[in-house]
Amino acid sequence: MPDRPVPVPVERLGFEMPPVHDTAEAARAHRKEQLAGALRLLGRLGYEDGVAGQVTARDPEFEDCYWVNPFGRPFAGLTPGDLLLVDGDGRVLRGERRVNELAFAVHAAVHRQRPEVVSVVRAQAPYGRALAALGELLAPITEEACAFYEDHALLDEYAGAGEPGRIALALGPYKALVLRNRGLLTVGDSVDAALWWFVAAERAAQVQLIARAAGKPVPIDHRAAVATRERFGSDLAAWVSCQPLLDDGDTPVASTS
Repeated sequence: MPDRPVPVPVERLGFEMPPVHDTAEAARAHRKEQLAGALRLLGRLGYEDGVAGQVTARDPEFEDCYWVNPFGRPFAGLTPGDLLLVDGDGRVLRGERRVNELAFAVHAAVHRQRPEVVSVVRAQAPYGRALAALGELLAPITEEACAFYEDHALLDEYAGAGEPGRIALALGPYKALVLRNRGLLTVGDSVDAALWWFVAAERAAQVQLIARAAGKPVPIDHRAAVATRERFGSDLAAWVSCQPLLDDGDTPVASTS
């Protein structure tokens, strides 16, 4: 009989981890690539509606400035070279197009309130907006939804884009916010993490609405929900989960960054 294969040593097994960059220029280039990829993914998923929807990423060197998608451009096909660098007052520092000033003001307020946050995602996804219309939090009725258990908030009154401070305060220390009658907002310590939390929250909202339509969902108990959140609710776990999404058939258009 042939010899039974022996286990491969764990240290020889590949495992993706967030990259570490030696220079601000390298970190900036990578962050812009991830931001453009995140926008293209949101476009493929149909999470945009007219000129609404925005993703921001803090510049790694100028920490009070943020890269953002240009106003009025569809997400699909955006490249790093299309992105704008905007200061906290909404003034374009690099780029050739306007920024959505009202939407950006919300992102800037969140970034100021949460200096550890690298990226903020606010897009137009149907199930998150439906949940927001009900004024509900995400319930811990699936393992995936437990990532948000006691780690997201509800702004339980309508707040327009002209009220950025209220929105930033309502988010508090959490990873996600349900904006009543508007939809979802998520944050993360990387573009990838913030993007994953948005997609995961939208999917959790979808399951919650389907389950409620079919019957009475059974929640996971508090202790198990907390334990599940501790295992799957970190930004590192979100980064890892996001990699297959960003690699799934996404071919960037050639562009200078």
